[in-house]
Amino acid sequence: MERAKVHIAAFFVALFWGVSYVLTKIVFEYYKPLTTVFLRILISSVVLFLIIWIAGPRERIKKEDIPLFLLSSFFNPFIYFIGESYGLKLVSASVSAFIIATIPVFTPIVAYKVFGERLNRINILGVFVSFAGIGMIVFNLNTGFTAAPAGIAFLFLGVFSAVAYIVFLKKLSFKYHPFTIIAWQNLIGAVYFLPWFLYFDLNSFLSARPDAGAIVSLISLGVFASSFAFVLFTYVVREIGISKANFYANMVPVFAAIFAYFMLRETFTAMKIAGMIVIIAGVVLSEMEKKKIV
Repeated sequence: MERAKVHIAAFFVALFWGVSYVLTKIVFEYYKPLTTVFLRILISSVVLFLIIWIAGPRERIKKEDIPLFLLSSFFNPFIYFIGESYGLKLVSASVSAFIIATIPVFTPIVAYKVFGERLNRINILGVFVSFAGIGMIVFNLNTGFTAAPAGIAFLFLGVFSAVAYIVFLKKLSFKYHPFTIIAWQNLIGAVYFLPWFLYFDLNSFLSARPDAGAIVSLISLGVFASSFAFVLFTYVVREIGISKANFYANMVPVFAAIFAYFMLRETFTAMKIAGMIVIIAGVVLSEMEKKKIV
């Protein structure tokens, strides 16, 4: 029964993160990326601390773990959401999700550099296959790039920051409850974003007039994508490890593509679909016969 709970939790992580790409696109019609991310994680931290205040757990952060929280929050939500949000502003929801889905591909490289874990040939092949799939999606031989190069660069900034973050997350998951970890990380992240929001986006935020759909989408991002999904993912990583957790994370772009098709009416060319399949194949190869990172 406990094992089933873990896999159900992992499924909902993929679902919440998948639909988040579409909801973010809806919010972008009224708010800039910086505003969207700041409000999203601020809502999340309020929701999580409210839950902790009502039902617990009320844990105190140990002094020696403060640098770990500050550094992990710098990578995610701060750097990660800068990369993902500005990338998503320039690139379609489905393509963004598939690029972000390459996070597990780079995980063994970090394991080799940081922990000395050896890479096998299948893992290395997975890296090249995934890049080939990305190339099929974002580049056309006749017309050049089909997706904005700047958007692709921002998305890969999100990928690399997430790879670094997951190492810190694994370490924290054995010391604190998932609610504690994500609540504090989002609060610290909101503090990181605050001066940038006040300087660059405050005027546009005050002048925006979002409709009900955008408000519901923003609240949903804060509650489900930035709160419950991250809490569940922390729980899943602790229970079944990074590799198996990443298997479910690979479902995120599938959900994103489905929601993008029905909610945003995104079109899918044969080359785009083929590229997505190749990316998934590369991610699967990168996960084969992989040892635990931490």
